[in-house]
Amino acid sequence: MDWMGIKSPIDYEEKWVKRWKEAKIFEADPDPSKPKYFICVPYSYQNGPLHLGHGFTYTRGDAYARFRRMQGYNVLFPWAWHWTGEAVAGTSERLKRGDESIRRMLIEIDGVPEELLEKFTDPVFVTKYYTEENRIVVDAMGFSVDWRREFYTTDLHPYYSKFIQWQFITLKNRGYVVIGKHPVVWCPNCKSATGDHDRLVGEGVSPEEYVLVLFKFNDAYLAAATLRPETIFGVTNIWINPNHEYSLAEVDGKKYIVSKRAAEKLREQKNVKILRSIKPENLIGKYAEAPLIGKLVPILPADLVDPNFGTGVVYSVPAHAPYDYAGVIALRSDEERLRKYGLKEIVEKIKPISIIKVPGYGDYPAVEEVERLGIKTDTDPRLEEATKTIYSKEFHEGIM
Repeated sequence: MDWMGIKSPIDYEEKWVKRWKEAKIFEADPDPSKPKYFICVPYSYQNGPLHLGHGFTYTRGDAYARFRRMQGYNVLFPWAWHWTGEAVAGTSERLKRGDESIRRMLIEIDGVPEELLEKFTDPVFVTKYYTEENRIVVDAMGFSVDWRREFYTTDLHPYYSKFIQWQFITLKNRGYVVIGKHPVVWCPNCKSATGDHDRLVGEGVSPEEYVLVLFKFNDAYLAAATLRPETIFGVTNIWINPNHEYSLAEVDGKKYIVSKRAAEKLREQKNVKILRSIKPENLIGKYAEAPLIGKLVPILPADLVDPNFGTGVVYSVPAHAPYDYAGVIALRSDEERLRKYGLKEIVEKIKPISIIKVPGYGDYPAVEEVERLGIKTDTDPRLEEATKTIYSKEFHEGIM
């Protein structure tokens, strides 16, 4: 297109892309007279159109390939597509489940013809569809690719699949790959590890390791998950949520009492057999024995306990944990709950136990911080701020 004698940049792009193709200048054949160089850029998931981020990433790879050619290297730059992973399978699964948001996205954003949506329940079709669409985009970008060497993941490409097998076998034979265990983010539906790009939400999430502190209760243990096992010496009581049922589960030969959700999570990690449900009222007001110190501590109700977080069992250290001290305050003022479970005398006896000295605070840092902020309930959002302050101070400056 001409405008006052000036051609559109698109015309120049199309002209040179066509010339490069006709001249086959990016096709790399073996040439013993030149040093060889191979370049490949991380493959894009084929569960949607390419976007600006892909353009940025691949332009860098292309510039490097061209630079090496200018230096006299015989450069092989193939193009690759990522057909594996839950990102692709997830698109099909969501469509199968009738997820209206994915249906709208495919039609309104990706421009998928409505008559093809039924085929999108097959992940193989999804990858092939987007590969065909995205190849046009890559071609128009003018990347210096040898399209004869195009490949994609999965065993649908037998040569690439065998190449990956060869890699693992070679690395294993050389002692660089071993079979072992390590924590992963796990999908209980897919029964597989799941990476950032595989998840609809939750990018940046990584495994968290907790210590289970076991409190003896009859022939079982109340299993409290904690990041600070050293605070066991300051325990005054155990918190459980009075509005949720718990489970008695056999874990590697031991009986644990945890929330129902925690029992399911443990079942994904260990040899776990769920024996029966336990109503919270069968636990509240009773006593369990703390490890190491052999002290009997009461089991008390607290709405602040999230049954979906950790094990749904929390041991309370009100001298050093603002949430725990706020929980004690809340329970002491809840006459109805005290009467219901007969806890008045038990709760009155709870006194903070100091185990960590912190510069600038007295014996009970959490108590002081809660009172300084004027916190009166265990739902006050400022408890998060108080917790960060105390935990940071104790971690960096505290002396046990």
